[in-house]
Amino acid sequence: MRYGKYRFIASFLAVPLLLYIVFVISPYVQAFSISMTDWSGFSSDRNFIGLGNYAELMGDGRFWRAMSHNLQLLIVVPLVTLGIALFLASMTTLAGRRGSAGRGGVRGSRFYQVVFFFPHVVPLVIAGVLFGFFYNPQAGLLNGLLRVVGFDWLTRAWLGDTTFALPAVMAVLIWIYVGFYYVVFSAAMKSLPTDVFEAAVLDGAGRFRTFRSITLPMITDTLKTSYVYLGILMLDGFALLQVILPDGGPDGSTEVVAQYLYRAAFTDGRFGYASAIGVALCLVTLVLAVPFLRMGRRERVEY
Repeated sequence: MRYGKYRFIASFLAVPLLLYIVFVISPYVQAFSISMTDWSGFSSDRNFIGLGNYAELMGDGRFWRAMSHNLQLLIVVPLVTLGIALFLASMTTLAGRRGSAGRGGVRGSRFYQVVFFFPHVVPLVIAGVLFGFFYNPQAGLLNGLLRVVGFDWLTRAWLGDTTFALPAVMAVLIWIYVGFYYVVFSAAMKSLPTDVFEAAVLDGAGRFRTFRSITLPMITDTLKTSYVYLGILMLDGFALLQVILPDGGPDGSTEVVAQYLYRAAFTDGRFGYASAIGVALCLVTLVLAVPFLRMGRRERVEY
């Protein structure tokens, strides 16, 4: 009977497992095998060169500079995005006129929810085009507003300045993703039990103390998962940067690894080397994600 049960379960798992192997595992294996060759991508000739591409990658200054840009995005964008989203979610979900245990947020919170989420509805490509005009040094809205309020000395070619190009792109990414994580945190806060907050009010805890001692610990898993997910996105960053600054920005100041991979494959015709870049990026993602998840492991809060 038990044998029949396991066979029945295996019959249901066989097809999904096969699809996972074909469409998920197989591409990774193929990418690694291509990275061990000098394949140009445009012919059937490919010579096995072992770890030659990886040896070249270790001494490739352009790759490491692109990786440093990804790491800057990884540190700044998630911290700022999640911080803003957490603040907005607490204001529109927990704060309000009914005390620390209230629900519904500040007055007009439903309108704010629509406004905050709207940027995430805009596709990345369209956002890149819009902000390309926004940062335009001559006819852009940003410099125009600075001139109107009398801050002419602050106007500059934002995307043409090696100092400000990457921060300008970070601002766009933050604008895009805040809305999504605002919704995630709002949902997490709405699922918290009201009686816990009522007990905190009876004990005399203020809003900040309630948020720090009750709300944050109870949504730690959501915060951790959000940071990992957004961090993985920042290790990519190809779509927006390729639209706003397809040439890697002034003096390569905004080029990320995904853009370097794209150029190595489709501009330089080095698919083998590009595959090695992709494998390296995948390993970096795993190295950063797995320890973070393990360090954040704690006892589950039951409520």
